[in-house]
Amino acid sequence: MPNAAAIRWFKSQFHSQIEAAVQGTPFTVDLLTAVACQETGYIWDALRKKNMSTDQVLALCVGDTIDSSGGRVAFPKTKTALVAEPRGQEMFDLARQALVEMAQHIAGYKKAVENQNKFCHAFGIFQYDLQFFLDDPDYFLQRRYASFDASLAKAMEELQSKRTKIGLGSKSTLTELEQVAVAIAYNSGRYVPSKGLKQGHQSSDGKFYGEMIFDFLRLSKSVSFEGTAAGPGPGPTPLPPPTPVTATGSFFRVNVVETALNVRRTAEVPAANPKSNVIASLPDGHPVRAVTGKSTKGFLEIETSLNGAHIRGFVSPKFLEPATVTEIVVEAPAPLPPSSAVTAVYMPRKQPNSVTRRTSPATALSLNEKNQPGRSGETAEKRRAELAAIVEWLAVDNAAHKRYQPHSGLTFCNIYAHDFCHLAGCYLPRVWWTQGAIEALTQGKNVEPLLDKTIEEQRANALFRWLRDFGLRFGWRQTGTLTKLQTEVNQGAVGLIVARRKEEGPPGHIVAVVPETNERRARRNTAGEVLAPLQSQAGSKGTNFRYGTGKLDWWKDARFAEFAFWIHA
Repeated sequence: MPNAAAIRWFKSQFHSQIEAAVQGTPFTVDLLTAVACQETGYIWDALRKKNMSTDQVLALCVGDTIDSSGGRVAFPKTKTALVAEPRGQEMFDLARQALVEMAQHIAGYKKAVENQNKFCHAFGIFQYDLQFFLDDPDYFLQRRYASFDASLAKAMEELQSKRTKIGLGSKSTLTELEQVAVAIAYNSGRYVPSKGLKQGHQSSDGKFYGEMIFDFLRLSKSVSFEGTAAGPGPGPTPLPPPTPVTATGSFFRVNVVETALNVRRTAEVPAANPKSNVIASLPDGHPVRAVTGKSTKGFLEIETSLNGAHIRGFVSPKFLEPATVTEIVVEAPAPLPPSSAVTAVYMPRKQPNSVTRRTSPATALSLNEKNQPGRSGETAEKRRAELAAIVEWLAVDNAAHKRYQPHSGLTFCNIYAHDFCHLAGCYLPRVWWTQGAIEALTQGKNVEPLLDKTIEEQRANALFRWLRDFGLRFGWRQTGTLTKLQTEVNQGAVGLIVARRKEEGPPGHIVAVVPETNERRARRNTAGEVLAPLQSQAGSKGTNFRYGTGKLDWWKDARFAEFAFWIHA
């Protein structure tokens, strides 16, 4: 399938035509690139490497030989159905010859050629389906599909039609997921929000059309057609930049004394469960901007950014005061962890050759077993597989893995989260510097890591604060919704949900959010929003699981003071 080099070639050939075609629409060059990659990328990527001219490549972008025996329900289901129509024999001859010529270069179609009744049902680099032959026979018979501009025009026509069909026709801009929703309808004729990206044609390897389009869309965004930007290298997942604040109302700052200010999805405090509509908590002094400035049921709608997370919701205006700021700063994670002053720290080994194993009781040491899995894939598919391999290797529910098994009132969600992140190549501390050590380090002094003197173990409550205070420096950033969290994790990013207890003694909780599979999925509502992401955790007795969605909104339990969602490339 197409990689970054293939996408660079595609953009170098067709960027200007696509740029002109998408003007005045909510579609982008990257979406059209993704569609071309998914529809015929396996053809044109192979042909371009044979030094064919662009015209030759375009002429051979045909495919789809599935007929009624393979489940096709649209016209024409069979050769007989096609030749029965006016000019049908002429169309069959063309479609049959197109298959023969293309199969000379694409081995996967050679078996279809052996069946004299097989022919191509889709034409052009964006694959216009033969079901439209009855409406526009000349497009096929005059081989207009071999023209990039003609194929692009048909694709744009279909995308616009499907955008209207799925209820997005009135929107002047579309999010990434909305663009992919249109592409799914382009493929299958419909879009069911509750299914997320797992819809559209499902390939033999189990991947759905929607998942592949999103992967290609993200990959395309990382590739410059001029060749100045390389594709994503091994390891880190390309994350979109934090969402900017677009509100234009007055600026305020949070003014609270006892607790953080709750931001609510709706302008109310539900009587049955006051925390059920809380989407974030803002600290004292945090700047916000009014959306309209009008009161809604005694609440003010505001927008802000918190550690990179876009937050928009309703707050009580009595906890706001006018601010003199002129913008809401949107923080982004550092591209590299700090190399001086306050740097990453690990529990030192008293015995240099000692090995910390999953089967040993929990300690402050990090795992260092032989052949530990890691995350270094250069594609979303590989990174997803690597994260899945980490989950399986850690096997948190295996009783033999004593490191994670609760006992004597102790639980080890923090250690499991650390191990997961450690293997995935992002820093979440098992131990961290004490305040005195941090002061010394910032003064340029050397500090030896000594347990309970200069470093101390990090439990879930402490990890909540560490992510808040140091996360951005080590590549973490908050995200504002569960949908965004699961979306980035599905691209191979590392995701966490962490909640801090109200009391300091009892433990908080932290879980890893993991990529969805066909068998294991997040819970979504009918609008497609994630209600419960796919999680992996260590917990109290009987609650260790590799995959699960857990209790709905567990982080909003009355025991917890605040919560946050975090992602790392």
